[in-house]
Amino acid sequence: MLTTLACCLLSFALFWCAQRLANVTMIDLMVYRAEGWAARAGADLYAMRATEARLPNTYPPFAALLFMPLTLLGVDEMRTLATAGNLVLLVVLVHLTLRLVGRPLWWPRAAVALALASAAVWCEPVWTTLRYGQINLLLAVLVLWDLSRRPGDAGYRWAGLGIGMAAGLKLTPALFAVLLAVAGTVRGWQRLRGRRTGPPGRTGLAGHAGRAGGTGRACFWNPLLRQALTACAAFLGTALLAAVALPRDSRRFWTEVMFNTDRPGLVEQTANQSLRGALARLLHTPDPGLWWAGAAAVVAVAGLAAGTAALLAGLDAWAAVACAMTALLVSPVSWSHHWVWCIPLLVLLGSETLHRSGRRVWRAATAASALLFCSYALWWVPHTPGARAELRQNGAQMLLSAGYPLCGAAFIGLTAVVAVRALRRRAATAAGARAGRSRRPERGPAR
Repeated sequence: MLTTLACCLLSFALFWCAQRLANVTMIDLMVYRAEGWAARAGADLYAMRATEARLPNTYPPFAALLFMPLTLLGVDEMRTLATAGNLVLLVVLVHLTLRLVGRPLWWPRAAVALALASAAVWCEPVWTTLRYGQINLLLAVLVLWDLSRRPGDAGYRWAGLGIGMAAGLKLTPALFAVLLAVAGTVRGWQRLRGRRTGPPGRTGLAGHAGRAGGTGRACFWNPLLRQALTACAAFLGTALLAAVALPRDSRRFWTEVMFNTDRPGLVEQTANQSLRGALARLLHTPDPGLWWAGAAAVVAVAGLAAGTAALLAGLDAWAAVACAMTALLVSPVSWSHHWVWCIPLLVLLGSETLHRSGRRVWRAATAASALLFCSYALWWVPHTPGARAELRQNGAQMLLSAGYPLCGAAFIGLTAVVAVRALRRRAATAAGARAGRSRRPERGPAR
């Protein structure tokens, strides 16, 4: 434990020095601070432009309320605390992922989390998150805190609160509430039909389904629906709080700003690793239009279906990462630093490599994914700000700048395959158990 802690601290210290030598500006953190000042002063949040780059505010007004404490700090102190806080959040993210995966470990989970975090800090999404002073790690931790809760855990009754708060800060985590609602509804109907759900012995989100019985309402209700409802209530609470504190800004955001998909920046930028950005570069147009709408709809349905199947099979970690990949793909803009969900993805694939048969295939998938997120390959293509060079990319350049979306889509497909196989194995096991019971001779009368 002490060795891994020392290695982690050394890696973080080297990372901190590298960022300072690179003279990172933490420009997004400065935008957050400007939002906090605007909220304090009663200024128009969405007319504001911050920093020399004149960046706009794109977050819901609730975020500005949480950013207000930043105005109480000096810039240097704020940057130091933000960097330290993000490094701590990275360790927590790895720890929660290991908990969600649920595999047995050779060493204490805390030691494994420290060791993995010392390496994960160097991947491109994490580097860029800390470079800009972003809140992506916070959002991922809020979501995973919810999804990794088990009955009997401290705070289990509040599971869903983290997803709702994350959606209140940035809208895309709301897709996790949709996943919980869809999977919970499917499970409820299964229970009404008298089926068992959740693999034997599993105590995760997909466990504790029980047998059909009692009233229809009691039979239909399940932990997934409870978490989805808690998440929705928490999200509505953030919107209501912001509406009371910032009524003008809330009205403008919910009626205008949230529908302006070009507000965050140029769609075709290499940094935009969403499906829309990849299509813009592929089609050489800043507005992929119906191509993006159709592709996003297909990916959303496929991602939710794969995530639902994974949850019902008891594969909670697969479901969480698949949902995250879906949200990143269908969002109009997913900057490369939003892809900090690559850390849970890599931890999950690495765990499968250690515990599944056919390790060569899993090892190759893990290595390829790690190389993608640690190679910074998307920045190897021309990307001069304002020059719109991305609209003139050749085939090789488009492939390099579409690495994250391709990986996300491949993971959704892999999740579907793994989940369907797990459901089939469970169905076969249940059928065999029923057949065994039917062949068992009845006992005679007691003597």
